Amino acid sequence: MATTRDYYEILGVSKSATADEIKRAYRKLAMEHHPDKHGGDDAKFKEIGEAYDTLKDPQKRAGYDQFGQAGAQGNPFGGGGGQGGYSSGGFDFNGAGFDFSDILNQFMGGAGGGGASRGPARARDLEVGITIDFTEAVFGTEKSVSLTADDACEHCHGNGAEPGSKLKTCDTCKGRGQVTRVQQTILGAIQQTSTCPTCSGRGQIPEKACTVCHGSGIVRRARTLKVKIPAGVDDGATMRLSGSGGAPKGGGPKGDLYVQVRVRSDRRFDRHGRDIHSQVAIPMVAAALGTEITVETVDGPVTLKVPGGTQSGKVFKLSNRGVPVLGRSSRGDHLVTIIAEIPTKLSGKQRELLEQFASEANGSKKGFFKR
Repeated sequence: MATTRDYYEILGVSKSATADEIKRAYRKLAMEHHPDKHGGDDAKFKEIGEAYDTLKDPQKRAGYDQFGQAGAQGNPFGGGGGQGGYSSGGFDFNGAGFDFSDILNQFMGGAGGGGASRGPARARDLEVGITIDFTEAVFGTEKSVSLTADDACEHCHGNGAEPGSKLKTCDTCKGRGQVTRVQQTILGAIQQTSTCPTCSGRGQIPEKACTVCHGSGIVRRARTLKVKIPAGVDDGATMRLSGSGGAPKGGGPKGDLYVQVRVRSDRRFDRHGRDIHSQVAIPMVAAALGTEITVETVDGPVTLKVPGGTQSGKVFKLSNRGVPVLGRSSRGDHLVTIIAEIPTKLSGKQRELLEQFASEANGSKKGFFKR
């Protein structure tokens, strides 16, 4: 069943959000509410997916913006003739193979709605993945990432013109950066405006194209970046490096680089929020009599006193030895669970001593072992 909530509200974005902003919002929420994740919400996950499925598609989004959910489904008038389509004067829009969203998209000025705007192409955001160790995630680290991306051509400084030549007004759009065409439809003449394909919206083209980038202003180049990972980062976190993405055609600021962080598991530790958990096994006699043990922590080995009579499963807290809180100086705790080991094989002497203990402690060997 479709949700009745506003799709933009579900994803937490504005109605003017770009396709990249919608995509990033969806990824963040989908990861947070995935049903396979602890604390995930299946209903919320499906609601997020429904909203993204509409808003990621330019035609569906244009229909939704104009007519709500019915418009997103290609049925803006909410039902009628034929197979759920709109019928007028005996003409069935759906039955004739007519997609109302195509006309609506033309009214809105092309994909995404709102018409084209003059200026250089929008910079491209990029994504890379990085994997770090458990302790690196706790204390923070610095890593190098390599990527190949669009970069401003150094030969022409990104404007696409061969050095010594000039930029001239685009002949196709006459400097407007947009082109307009009129298309005849059953609803009459529809005017559609889109970005000029010749100058990519810049309004200017080089008199002589750059011999390196051939007039695009960009070249593909390998880059290596240093990425600072903050202390306390968790598995699945996304970091944004502003201005480290791809360069747009015609010059202008670069897009952003999104770094997806993966944290390797550590056989010694488990992380739950700010706290670190581990287990230490000790002989049952040591648990009964008391002992001192060495506990491995992210700060190094720590001595822990285990009092006599400690039961298996008892948890001890090592304060301020957990994961730092992002942006703060405080840390979580390290929680140590004691596991009292019971021997699987006993020598004759060991069995005799245990039976003697059972007899003295309970008055009856039979009663002790029956319990």
